[in-house]
Amino acid sequence: MYFNPNEIETKDLHQLLLGIVAPRPIAFVSTIDEEGIYNLAPFSFFNCFSSNPPIVIFSANRRVGNNTTKDTLANVISSGECVINAVSHNIIRQVTLCSVDYPKDVDEFTKSGLTPIPSDIVRPPRVKECLAHLECKVKEILPLGDKGGAGNLVICEVVRVHVDPSILDENQRIDPTKIDLMGRMGRAFYSRASGEAIHTIIQPYNASPIGFDRLPDAFKQSHILSANDLAALASLEELPTDGDIAQFMTRNDIQRIISQPDASNLLQNYAHQALIENLKKEAFIAMILSIRP
Repeated sequence: MYFNPNEIETKDLHQLLLGIVAPRPIAFVSTIDEEGIYNLAPFSFFNCFSSNPPIVIFSANRRVGNNTTKDTLANVISSGECVINAVSHNIIRQVTLCSVDYPKDVDEFTKSGLTPIPSDIVRPPRVKECLAHLECKVKEILPLGDKGGAGNLVICEVVRVHVDPSILDENQRIDPTKIDLMGRMGRAFYSRASGEAIHTIIQPYNASPIGFDRLPDAFKQSHILSANDLAALASLEELPTDGDIAQFMTRNDIQRIISQPDASNLLQNYAHQALIENLKKEAFIAMILSIRP
């Protein structure tokens, strides 16, 4: 099935795009207008695009229904500043309160029960309850169209980063399990970066992986290993040696498996479990043994 963007309504195309490009990080943007009234609004068309210089971009889209724009856009045009606050699970309901179209003179901090605190460099306040904040100077605003649904890219340079010490690990890196970030999906769906949703995938940087082309065809025909399992095997930097295989076969648990009538399936199940534990060489050897006559 396919869709031609020129042949479907904008609201339907909007939801298709949001359902595919997901989950998306949420920029919880605080701004201030010319009269000093605070504004707070979430935007999920958002990401980091450069580290040097530190550039983040969010899009304040024109509303699909009536082609109007949010107060945030007017505020960044007039002030040239904003703060992007990180959205953790503990405040997500309060964040959604700020997505309502209140009158211009309404302070979303008051409506949401969140607390404004002073920024160091820019005039817009930070959100006290958020665990990280990016103080930003707006470098450019790039309109992408003039119809409902059109984006306005707000290109921001980060001039100060604030991080709550509670979310840092021993290496001063942000621990994803502690910041507990939320993301937007299509329609009213959200995702939470916590628990089993967080896992590591170690990528080879200094050496080339063996790749799918060097996996035996019998590996690829396995009914037990998934495509992700095969990709993990393909990420090995070198094939196991005959010595590695011989040493592996001396293990009592492997000898017990090999002696079973259904040894091939047992070895492939062993390989699958080993890959869950990131024991890629063991998994590769188990697969080699599973396809031997």
